[in-house]
Amino acid sequence: MAKTLKEAAITTASARSKLLAGEYARRLDADAAIWYRKGKRGGVWFVRWRNHGTGANYLQAPVGPANDVNDKPAEGLLTFAQAETQGRQIVAEARQQAKAVAAGPALLVRLAVESYIQERDARDSRRKGRKVRSDAGQRLRRYVLGQEKRGKQEAVPATPLAFVALHVLKESDLLEWRKGLPDELKGATEQRLINDLKAALNGSYAAHRERLDPTLPAIIKHGLKADKQDIDEAVPIARDNQILSAAQVGTILAAARQIDAEQNWDGDLFRLVVVLAATGARFSQIARMRVGDVQREKGRLVVPSSRKGRGGKVASIPYPVGKDVLDALLPATARRSNYEILLERWRSKQVAGSIGWERAGRAPWQSPSELQRPWNNIRQRARMPAVIPYGLRHSSIVRGIRANLPIRLVAALHDTSVPMIERHYGRWIVDGLEDLAARAIVPLVPAGDNGNVIQIGG
Repeated sequence: MAKTLKEAAITTASARSKLLAGEYARRLDADAAIWYRKGKRGGVWFVRWRNHGTGANYLQAPVGPANDVNDKPAEGLLTFAQAETQGRQIVAEARQQAKAVAAGPALLVRLAVESYIQERDARDSRRKGRKVRSDAGQRLRRYVLGQEKRGKQEAVPATPLAFVALHVLKESDLLEWRKGLPDELKGATEQRLINDLKAALNGSYAAHRERLDPTLPAIIKHGLKADKQDIDEAVPIARDNQILSAAQVGTILAAARQIDAEQNWDGDLFRLVVVLAATGARFSQIARMRVGDVQREKGRLVVPSSRKGRGGKVASIPYPVGKDVLDALLPATARRSNYEILLERWRSKQVAGSIGWERAGRAPWQSPSELQRPWNNIRQRARMPAVIPYGLRHSSIVRGIRANLPIRLVAALHDTSVPMIERHYGRWIVDGLEDLAARAIVPLVPAGDNGNVIQIGG
C-alpha cells in the first residue's frame, strides 16, 4: 500500500459506530489493507492489495458483512479479528496465484503424476533391460489420471484431483480423492497407490519450490497419511497356512523338481525355487544374483539388497546355506564367469509359419509373473493349493525366529527392519521365546513335610 494510507479506528464495534458513512482502512502489511465500508444499512469488510502483475494497480475482494453490534462471533457477521484473518488468507492466495501464473503454466497434479510415471517407467526399464510400464504408472493412471479402454479393461475417467493446481491444493482435495477410491481395493494396493501419489507430489514440490507455497509438503503429508488400524488385535501379514515346516518346504522342492523335469525346464525352475526357499529373499533380489554370489567355500549365498526404501543400505547380504543348496546350484555355476547372472531360463519364439515354438536362447528371469503358471503346477503336485511363493519368505523368517536368533539378525538376513518383523511376526516371536521364558520359572511356593502347601511366615 501507499505510505499515505490513513488508518482509522475500525477494530471494535464501538469505534465503528462513531464513523460517518464511507470507507476506512487498517493496514495488513506494506501492500495490503483490510477496509470497512459503512453504509445506511450496516457495514461490510473488503480487502485491497497492490497488484504486482499486469493490469490494475490494486485488486480487491469482498470479505463479508461486519458485526457492528458487538465484538463477539455471530452467524453470518464478522468481527474485525475474523475479517482480518480472512482478508490475510485472501491476499495470500491471490499472491500465490499471481506468482504461479507469472512463473508459467499452472502446475497441475496431473503434470506432477505424469512426470513421476515417466521417471518410474524409465527406472524399471533400465533395471530390466527392456522397455516396461511400471506398476506405479498403472496404478496412478487407473485411479488418478484416467485411462482409455484397453482390451478387456474399461475406460476410466480422470479424477477431479488431476486438474487441481498444486499452488491451491488443499488437504480436503486429497481426502476427497481417498474417499472416492473403490471399496474393493485391497489395503496393501491402496497404500502403494497413496505412496506413489505422495512421491509424485513431493517430487514436483522439490523441483518447483520457488513457485509453490512452503506449506505444500505439510498438506501432502496430512492429506495422504496412513490410516490407523481401528482394530483390537494386530493382524499378522503372514497367514498360518503360509508358515511351512521344514518337511513342507521339502515337499514343495520335491514337487518343483518333478515339474521341472516334466516340463523340460532343464533345472532352471528347480534352482529358482531352491534359492527362494533357502534365503527367504524376494524374487527381485534373487533375479539379480550373479554366479560369484555363490560362495561355496564359505557355505553361503550373497543376496543383493532390495531396491525398497531411500537407499543407505548395504549392497548385499550374506546368507548361510547348506551343502544341499550349494550342490543344487552347481549346474548354474560350472564354467561360467562370476559376473554372469546366476539364475536363467530358456526363452522361446514361435516358428515362422507354424504354431510350434522353438528355443531362442537363455536369459535371466525378469518378472514374478513368469513363475505363476509353473507354481500352480508345483502346489497342486505338493497338495498345498493355498501356498504362494512369498510363503517361502514368511517361513524363512519364522524359522529364524523359532530358532531364537536375535530379531535384529533375522531382519538383516531378510533385508527388512526390526519394527516390520515385530509388527507382522509378533505372534511367532512370542512362540519362539516360550522355551526361554519357561527356563526362567523357579519354585515360589514352599511345601510342608506332608507335601501340603503351608503359609509363608511374615
